[in-house]
Amino acid sequence: MSRIGNQLARLESEEVARGVRLLLARPLLAAVHDPDGFDLVRRRREPIVKWFDYYCGWRVHVEPRAGYARLVKTTQRPDRTRPAPGFDRRRYVLLCLACAELLGTTAVAVDVLAERVQQAARAEGLPPFDPSRRADRVAFAEVLVFLEQQGAVESDETRLRADPVIITRLLAAPVSPSTVDSVEDLTHEVRYESAHRSLWQRHSVMRRLIDDPVVYRDDLTASQLAFLASPSGRKIVQTGVGLAGCTLEERAEGFLVVDPDAIATDTRFPDDDSHAKVAALLLLDRLARGPATTEDLAEEIRELLTKFRNWAKAYQSDGGAGRLAADGLALLEAFGLARTENGTVRRLPAAARYEELHD
Repeated sequence: MSRIGNQLARLESEEVARGVRLLLARPLLAAVHDPDGFDLVRRRREPIVKWFDYYCGWRVHVEPRAGYARLVKTTQRPDRTRPAPGFDRRRYVLLCLACAELLGTTAVAVDVLAERVQQAARAEGLPPFDPSRRADRVAFAEVLVFLEQQGAVESDETRLRADPVIITRLLAAPVSPSTVDSVEDLTHEVRYESAHRSLWQRHSVMRRLIDDPVVYRDDLTASQLAFLASPSGRKIVQTGVGLAGCTLEERAEGFLVVDPDAIATDTRFPDDDSHAKVAALLLLDRLARGPATTEDLAEEIRELLTKFRNWAKAYQSDGGAGRLAADGLALLEAFGLARTENGTVRRLPAAARYEELHD
């Protein structure tokens, strides 16, 4: 192959790897928010689609005219610890109600949408939504910001313009929610019932490695461990991770996929861009000395808040130490650095790697 041919091949592989990581970080990639990223995924659509299909069993829809790309990430392990940033059950209810109302209109005033959501909550027997209450207004505003970030709505000061196509792409599930009775049924993938075991091994292992911050051997099944231990399985994993522009770190306790450019990372740790992350680092130091109860961790945070009265003012009120400790602990658990069992919190092995970075 000529030098130019080699350069073009290298450029394509680099762009495909970047496109894969862009979709991992933002499964619903809208051109309106990331035109360069969307253009890259559009141009390298075929190899990107093939990568996700072969290694993870995930579908990718690229719609050039509609201006979005959607990675449909499905799992048989629903993870309730990783919601949309800042979202709780209340916000998810409001999100569903707002989307249902927006599907029936292309443009609506914000106050009119709030009124319709209020009526829908009442009609469905859901917890009441009252736009006159500050907490409800804040939750509703955060839902609208989320929809705008996904490219599902555009807004000016008082009016929203909805994109029904993108709204329908927000939910990634192999079956329709109206046809099932539980979350487990919602995530059931029929394709693996009759597929060869090796297909499920490949997809389930790669999904865990690509999607989770750290994967411990104890959390894998015997079948998955056997796949990783076999020469063919190990080669598939290393090749797939390499094609995505990442590296696979293997330690005695488990595995870690590292993106050297941090493109595939939707949130970073350690850093100090939030009070919860600063608290998480403090809790990590405390857990290095041994297991602790959640009350012990709250006391650590209480001492910090007492020492720095002008820091984390949102947590300086009564009960603030417990809330901040809970937020920091949630981060540690989401990153696979700590685990709570029967009220006792223990540091997990991957924490050692983060402590090295912290030092």
